[in-house]
This record gives sequence, structure tokens and C-alpha cells, in this order.
Amino acid sequence: MRKILVIDDEAIVRVSCERTLVPEGYEVTVVSSGHEGITAMEQEPFNLVLLDLKMPDMDGIEVLNKIKTSWPETKVVMVTGYSTVDTAVQALRLGAYNFIEKPFTPDTLLTAVKEVFEKSDEH
Repeated sequence: MRKILVIDDEAIVRVSCERTLVPEGYEVTVVSSGHEGITAMEQEPFNLVLLDLKMPDMDGIEVLNKIKTSWPETKVVMVTGYSTVDTAVQALRLGAYNFIEKPFTPDTLLTAVKEVFEKSDEH
């Protein structure tokens, strides 16, 4: 069972990720802040983190740094409504696997998630 952690301060994004991914056979945990995300990571391993870039308590770049330092094997896909080339490049440079823009469709989300797992299966 592939485990996905969704870290996003917007309830609608958390709900739509769950609604899209659970029927596809993924085990999904959702949290609403960077601190909660780190706590969840400390309690159990996740294969993939869908991480919002802009959150009130800790921004996504800060959370990404923490994940890459403590759990380097975990893949991270950044999710943002504030897409700028600079931020995307910065996130990718820091180890994010990919980047999806809000609002995203269920298909966009599934494609991004499947791509992560297909690439990891090849290694």
C-alpha cells in the first residue's frame, strides 16, 4: 500500500486529494499545517508528500528542507496556487520531485502521483 501525506492549509485541497487518491488504492493522510506534517512523518513513513507551498505556520520550502534532511527517500510534489518560475526552480533544486498548480483536476493529480511511483519502481 502506497502511503501519501497531504500537507495543505486549504480544506478543499485536502478533501479533493483524498477523494481522488483513496479510490485509486492509495492510503492518504491529510494534515493542515507544516508542523502537523512533520509530526505525521515522525510517526510513520510515507512514500510521497503532496506539499502546499504557502501555509501560515511554516512555508512549503521550510517543510521540504526538513523532509529532505530527515527522510531523504520520501518523494515530495509541491502544490501551489502561487506558481512562479523562481519558486518552482527553488523547490526542485531543494529536492522536490515535481510541481503541480492549483487549481488542479483529479487527472492532473493522479498523473503526477502515478509518475512518482512509476519512476521509483524503475529504480
